[in-house]
Amino acid sequence: MADELARALSFLHGFARRKAPVVAPVPGGFAVLDARYPMSHDDNKLVVCSGAPGPVLAAAEERLAGLGHRLVCVDDDRLGHEFRPAFAAAGYSHETNVVMAFRGASPSASAAATERLTLEELLPVLREEWRASLPQAPQSVVDGLAARAAARASAADVVEFHAVRAPGGEIAAHADLYVHEGVAQIENVYTMERHRGQGFARVLLTALTAATAGAELTFLVADAADWPREFYARLGFEPVGHTHAFLRT
Repeated sequence: MADELARALSFLHGFARRKAPVVAPVPGGFAVLDARYPMSHDDNKLVVCSGAPGPVLAAAEERLAGLGHRLVCVDDDRLGHEFRPAFAAAGYSHETNVVMAFRGASPSASAAATERLTLEELLPVLREEWRASLPQAPQSVVDGLAARAAARASAADVVEFHAVRAPGGEIAAHADLYVHEGVAQIENVYTMERHRGQGFARVLLTALTAATAGAELTFLVADAADWPREFYARLGFEPVGHTHAFLRT
């Protein structure tokens, strides 16, 4: 489990660095910055694995100055718990994420059960999702949040966008697949609200785990307090460790 967690975190750190136009050192880790997407938390954040909360809080103020948020990801479980009091006092909310590695039997389903989307095909879907999530946001914000998908293309050896369609032809569920140096991550799993509860996400995840059967490690990251982690567990994903995210908006 420790080796799987270490490889998953190494993958995540490398992915974040490769897709960021700016990478800057901070106490105990690094910051990634992308001025193209100032509303994006994931593209403008600190990632730390050591250190003390005081210097990290100061670094967040310095590196993320001018943005409407402060996000600090602490990729060490013990350290995340230690940071909680200081970050809470500074007005940050806290979320625990669980890293889950696929340990189930390799599915017999073919990757042909999904359709690979081009970026041009994916963008309208992402815009619709962000518009539903942020109904009051200006269109420029919605467009910017959707456009972030383009930055992922150079962050791994393989970056693919997979989808499952409903019988009428509409995209019902989609997810990203990243593969780099033998490690695969399934990310951004999303089912359109009008198609939930119909098994589309199961079809999608089954196909993706079949497609990554040759990887040394296939993993995903889930909110430790939300129901999808139980869904992933039923499909063969098992927890291998926890990370923490501290956010102030």
